[in-house]
Amino acid sequence: MQNTGDNVFERSLNEKIENTLERFFDSKDYAESSRRAIRSDLFRFGRWYIRANNEPLDWGRVVTRDIADFREHMVRVEERSICTTNRCLVMVRQVFAWLVHDGQISSSPAKNIKELRRQPLSPKGLSRSHARKLLREAEARQDYRAIALFHVMLYCGVRVSELQFRFSDLELGERTGWLKILGKGGKQRMVPIPLPARRALAEYIERRPPVDTEHVFVGERGMLTDRGVRNICRRYSAITGLHFHPHALRHTFAKRFLDESQNDLVSLAAVLGHESLETTRRYVQRQDSELAAVSELVAF
Repeated sequence: MQNTGDNVFERSLNEKIENTLERFFDSKDYAESSRRAIRSDLFRFGRWYIRANNEPLDWGRVVTRDIADFREHMVRVEERSICTTNRCLVMVRQVFAWLVHDGQISSSPAKNIKELRRQPLSPKGLSRSHARKLLREAEARQDYRAIALFHVMLYCGVRVSELQFRFSDLELGERTGWLKILGKGGKQRMVPIPLPARRALAEYIERRPPVDTEHVFVGERGMLTDRGVRNICRRYSAITGLHFHPHALRHTFAKRFLDESQNDLVSLAAVLGHESLETTRRYVQRQDSELAAVSELVAF
């Protein structure tokens, strides 16, 4: 049962926190969005503190257990996400660090409270059947541009920004095909084009509208932009009910590549244009549903 004294404590909470934040923000160069986030998180902590301890908020009486219990409360009771909980902890930690620097408290109770960790999961892509459904839908509509776009993303794993390649970047042959990509940081790489993607590209190029640009993929006014690609994906998301975005097709390629290459991370990193294998290693992690399915097989 809530103590009637809580109402009195809450009435003093606003003045306490606003006075603290006024001086805190004067010493920091935060953007307005950051100021709003810090204010919201500090008030969340303050309201929890007076209800949990049945006493007014006093920075000097906050102990490490309070911060740990607040973290637990956010996850268990408020059911906040790990990301939201960690962001709140970071904001509260910043304020307590400043209180130490300002001489209002001797040490920060939030200093040794660890942020929550979550097992990294691989980025989500489409299943094999969903990828087939997408390609089939584009083919059924004789949408040759979408067919080629989806094939290049699914079979080559390029980023949406890398779809703005020119004819001079493209090499299509009967037995091989290569795409020269200028990726992030101005790094150039050569990406192999498998046969299904070569055929889709060749058919689109044959039917491509006579637009005055050297870029392969075009819209009504010239080169097809990132926004144009995203609009095409949104359209087919609505048509197929798959709810995907361009980067999901890159993830789909990465997962299939690893499945077929016995987890050859080095080769995948080269194709995707990753500088670090740690970035590529995300694709080895399992999704929640995959972890659950494997756990169901455990028996004693």
